[in-house]
Amino acid sequence: MTDDQNPKGSTNKNAGGFFLAAGCIIGAVGGGLLGQPSIGFLAGLFVGALIAIAIWYFDR
Repeated sequence: MTDDQNPKGSTNKNAGGFFLAAGCIIGAVGGGLLGQPSIGFLAGLFVGALIAIAIWYFDR
């Protein structure tokens, strides 16, 4: 994006919300296949949150 298209000078930022949501879904499905959907959900939430935090940290 050029400066004339973005007059305020702000830059586009990446979002990590997709990884948070995808981690929850994938974790719940994977945990369900192993008979522990709650633990899988929490593990997916944790991994997704770590990725989202890493994206936020490196993008700021």
